[in-house]
Amino acid sequence: MEYQKFIPEGWENTKDELDSSLLKKAYENGNILQGYVEKCDSNFNLHIDLGNDIIGIIPRNELEEINVDNYGFCNPSICKNKVNNFVQFKIKEIYDDKKVILSRKNVQKEALNWVKQDLKPGMIVNGIVKNIRKFGAFIEIGGGIVGLLHIEDISVSRIKSPEERFFIGQKIKVMIKSIEDNSNKIILSYKELLGDWDENIKDYKEKTIVKGIVKETDKFKNGIFIELKPNLVGLAEYKENMKYGQKVNVYIKKIIKERKKIKLLIV
Repeated sequence: MEYQKFIPEGWENTKDELDSSLLKKAYENGNILQGYVEKCDSNFNLHIDLGNDIIGIIPRNELEEINVDNYGFCNPSICKNKVNNFVQFKIKEIYDDKKVILSRKNVQKEALNWVKQDLKPGMIVNGIVKNIRKFGAFIEIGGGIVGLLHIEDISVSRIKSPEERFFIGQKIKVMIKSIEDNSNKIILSYKELLGDWDENIKDYKEKTIVKGIVKETDKFKNGIFIELKPNLVGLAEYKENMKYGQKVNVYIKKIIKERKKIKLLIV
């Protein structure tokens, strides 16, 4: 099952209008659709703008397949957080040309089956950055299924926050690092997609001056780590008053390929 079934191209920023005939066809075929959430009402049902004055309702008990209580209801905050965003759904019932009952839960069921049956470690999938914390980023990989990208798996070069690399709503590719059998918790990685040391070093030569970014400074070891690329870091001789994130020019003194080391000098 392909990822794009769960996140169609452009789904997060495009309002697709659906007429009644398209809705009936989608209902008969079990298609996954998308719509813009206008509001979360007092009963925590989502109201979806389907275009052409057609309003779709996702009842609270059809909102989530995961993260629900013993009665099958999701936390009310989930409903409120969907307002002014796009969500995916299937059509559950059509009462008339202007009133349609929808189910987001049924999309998540398919997505969970995809995770259990088809998703494997090492696979590369598309994702959208949904939330950013200091320890990592939460990436939706389809149908409301979210994986965790730990900060140490973002790049070889160490960073203080994922915000140095990503923003909410950004489309990225990620690699499936692991899937926990019992909980279906998905751990992702990004650094593998940035090329290895040998691939990145091809753009650099000894005795040239290039741009870099100051990362870790270690006065005890008399050195400063300089990021040349997210997956390529060199060690420069220590220099006072260097700050994390500062852009600098560095002179490449030596490239030691057998040890995958780069000796630099801040100029």
